[in-house]
Amino acid sequence: MLAKAGGFSGTLAGIIAGHHGRLPDPDRLKARIEAAEDVPFPAWCHLATLDPPGRLREEKSLAPYRLQFLVRMLYGALCDADDRETGAFYAGGEDRAPGEVSEAMRDAFNTYMAGKAGDGPVNDLRSRVLAHARGVAPKAPGLFTLTVPTGGGKTLTSLGFGLDHALAHGLRRLIYVIPYTSIIEQTADVFRQVLGANAVLEHHSNADWDGEDEAEEEQRRVMGASWDVPVVVTTAVQFFESLHAARKKRCRKLPSLARSVIVLDEAQTMPLPLLRPCLAALRELIEGYDASVVLSTATQPALTKAGGFPAGEALEGAREIAPDPAKLFAALKRVEVRDVGAMDDLALADRLRGAERVLCIVDNRMQARALFDAVVDMPGAAHLSTLMVPAHRRAVLDKVRDRLKSEAPVRLVSTSLIEAGVDVDFPLVLRAAAGIDSVAQAAGRCNREGKLAQGLVEIFRPEHPAPPAVEQFAQIGRAVLAERHDDPIGEDAVASYFRQLWDEYGPDALDAVEVGGIGGLLQAIRRNGPACPYEQIEEAFRIIPSGERTVIVRDGDWGISANALEDLRFRSVATVAKAVQPHAVNVPWKLWTELWKGGHLAWWEADQFEEQFAVLQTSDLYDAQAGLSGEGEGGWVF
Repeated sequence: MLAKAGGFSGTLAGIIAGHHGRLPDPDRLKARIEAAEDVPFPAWCHLATLDPPGRLREEKSLAPYRLQFLVRMLYGALCDADDRETGAFYAGGEDRAPGEVSEAMRDAFNTYMAGKAGDGPVNDLRSRVLAHARGVAPKAPGLFTLTVPTGGGKTLTSLGFGLDHALAHGLRRLIYVIPYTSIIEQTADVFRQVLGANAVLEHHSNADWDGEDEAEEEQRRVMGASWDVPVVVTTAVQFFESLHAARKKRCRKLPSLARSVIVLDEAQTMPLPLLRPCLAALRELIEGYDASVVLSTATQPALTKAGGFPAGEALEGAREIAPDPAKLFAALKRVEVRDVGAMDDLALADRLRGAERVLCIVDNRMQARALFDAVVDMPGAAHLSTLMVPAHRRAVLDKVRDRLKSEAPVRLVSTSLIEAGVDVDFPLVLRAAAGIDSVAQAAGRCNREGKLAQGLVEIFRPEHPAPPAVEQFAQIGRAVLAERHDDPIGEDAVASYFRQLWDEYGPDALDAVEVGGIGGLLQAIRRNGPACPYEQIEEAFRIIPSGERTVIVRDGDWGISANALEDLRFRSVATVAKAVQPHAVNVPWKLWTELWKGGHLAWWEADQFEEQFAVLQTSDLYDAQAGLSGEGEGGWVF
């Protein structure tokens, strides 16, 4: 009936039709309506044609995007309310009250920070950054930037600002968005130490709450689905894909973003092929749903109109939270960055052998493994790669930190994963040529605590080709280094890098996915208008494109034991997934295919779990020092 009422009323039909599954594409909705029984309105029911909300009439060009965003919000609210009411009915009680930021949480933060006070110039600077940021918190909600060099205390500063800002303006919660799953757990642990376990929800692909008593498990399930807690720590994948989702499971959390403080940690890592849709969503949250957004990074990616972002989705009205970032960068300048030109693997191996404590970062996993093999006989040789299971990587990092603390030799060869917020402190860092943002992240692992007068970061051109996108970033990075800025990783250099990056890419490459034969997600939304293809948009908006599969390592130093697997045979899927996660590695599709063809993989308990858990059958393919090798007839298969 609603679908036939016309006007804005008809737009709402998909919300009701999909609230037990997903928002339907127009064709599927039309087919359902045509197949449904034609039930006439009761005599007492006079359903008026609804007019669209005022914001949809203000700017016609923005109306299609705003409309589909509103539909997702309303759909999420309906799904969440329906699930809550159903759960409360079967539980025989009322639904749990939503959790919001409180004065008690701010008191807990103040107590924690008082106990953390320390001496020294770095700690003094961090305290000044925090005090200034909290002074900015009373400003009106909207867009903020937090531009602080690596090691300047961004995490706790953003938490303190978020709590103060929320309490000053009646905002409900703090959503902390992190680019990498590898560091989300450590951030959530810090927040729990500050605020208590019940105030913080860690929500990502590896987190579940199986094994608790039934009442608490159900409560946590609802909280995880709806982000109905004061502080949520989540991934960029979960956050941005939910904003463009059609599925009930993801959309039901969207209403919780309204009137919230959203902190985007390492904001420069937003995916370039989807950057314009990401910015459009952030603008809509700010302008239409009273949210505040904080772009937190040492390398602000020039996403504003004033910063020269080349598309209409550019953010506006940003206010800086940190005190005079230029002076902060000067005060925290702890490294010298040098471009040392081309270096082949032999020269790099010699450089590694000649230094007592050195970190070498490359973007090619094959090269990382080859360099490690070249120095494996040297004291303190270590390797880090995404082809190592999490338990293995954690153990390597613990050993590296212990050796650095005792000033023992350390020669660490790593892929760029170590730049993802990993807290290590080397006097010398060698970095394969990359974008200035990556160079700055690498520099954050050098002389991090300021114990030396100056650390050294050497940028080299490797003999192995980087992935095409990385090579494009590297070319621009080299051009910026050649400009001879006073600080090659300071604000001016970063701004120059992003200006050149946007010129190189152009607007079309910043919204590069295809939806229903239309190039660009935003263009597809505009062309389709009220008949938005929600399911196709969800399928197109993938931050991590399909092409990686998970391999579970069994036995050996880092695999899950046969006994542990046996104990999991009759447990839930969620319990199994959580238990195997520390012993699992995501591999490229090409490597997966080679392993499968070679008989090195098999599905575990396929009768019960179907094709969900692939276990490595050949133990010698996982090296106790360097991880999964996958060496085939054609050489390394990465």
